[in-house]
Amino acid sequence: MFRRSYMGFGLVALALVMAGCTTDADVASRNLSRAADMFEVNRRVVFYNGITGDYMLSIEGLCSLGNNDKAREVSITCKTGPGEFKKHFLGLSDNVTYFVEQLEPQPISTYRYRVVFKPAAILPDIDVRP
Repeated sequence: MFRRSYMGFGLVALALVMAGCTTDADVASRNLSRAADMFEVNRRVVFYNGITGDYMLSIEGLCSLGNNDKAREVSITCKTGPGEFKKHFLGLSDNVTYFVEQLEPQPISTYRYRVVFKPAAILPDIDVRP
């Protein structure tokens, strides 16, 4: 019985040590990503052909990159106005790549994690019909 308690204590201690390994850069990076996903960060996304050296496409604005895209695909969602959005899907190939540039600095805290709670995303829209 004592051995199990000791193992449990060891796992908790390891988790606390690992949680303490988060750097200011990690926190700032996560907070910047959250801000971009909330359409608060102006970005420029440029698609580049590595063989010809040409820029193929540029998207600018309050844009968020897809988090669950398929392999060799990227989706970009941009806020174009209050409650208005556009979503773009682009395929990647061996010679086509992209980069994302943040156009302006953001006032991001390195002391606090950012948690965004949106009740509208949790509760579904319900249509009531007579």
